[in-house]
Amino acid sequence: MSSSVAVHAVTATHLVRVPVTTVWSSPGSPRPVDAPVVADEPDAAAWLAALDARSADDESGDGRLGLHGRVESQLLAGEPVVVTETNESGTWSHVVAPWQLSPKDDRGYPGWVPSAHLTPAAETLVEGPTPVIDASAGADGDDNHPSVAEARRHLGLPYLWSGVSPLGFDCSGLVLHTWRLLGVVVARDAYAQAELATSVAVDAVQAGDLYFFARPGRRIHHVGIVVRPGRMVHASETGGVLVEEDLPAERLATLVAAGRLPMP
Repeated sequence: MSSSVAVHAVTATHLVRVPVTTVWSSPGSPRPVDAPVVADEPDAAAWLAALDARSADDESGDGRLGLHGRVESQLLAGEPVVVTETNESGTWSHVVAPWQLSPKDDRGYPGWVPSAHLTPAAETLVEGPTPVIDASAGADGDDNHPSVAEARRHLGLPYLWSGVSPLGFDCSGLVLHTWRLLGVVVARDAYAQAELATSVAVDAVQAGDLYFFARPGRRIHHVGIVVRPGRMVHASETGGVLVEEDLPAERLATLVAAGRLPMP
């Protein structure tokens, strides 16, 4: 499995029919506060507003931080999936998502989504993501690199665990989103992006490369898009929003690697 490949066609049984659906660890993972986003016609904006209304009392587990351990990823309208099983009532489908590469399953990122958010695929083979941004613009190593330009469009956006859309990103979701707009499919999680990217010396990075971060003895947990050496744009859970910044001391202390994803 490659970390980043231009996918021309993938096998699918269904497509996502709603603007965005959240991928859950199990059908029992959603909390009452998550009802708007698991409704047959999901309202992601209402869901996020409900989460934010509870953020001051996050010990209740009903805010954004309470998504840890419950949510795996998200899927966007038109994204292909393979349904591998349904629950007894048929209201939930276990899927693998081939546009989100993962060591968890060679077929794609796995998890559960409401069955109502899917529609059968008209064709078994589905073409890969259509490029939306120009990969040649600023791709010569300066800070106008297309991945940097796209990430900068979302500065200030609140962090969302497992988010992959402009409604909210996590760190690796921002990378997934950005390269998908280039027409390239990449690994979903930061550790998988690091394991499968082409290694680059930390002191030799260019704009559009990735910085990877890990605590001692732990696997990589964070990724940022390099703007220039020592500076990155990233979705920061600790900071709460998507930011561009010079690497602060606490980030430098956990910087363990850098990598490069091929351009289309």
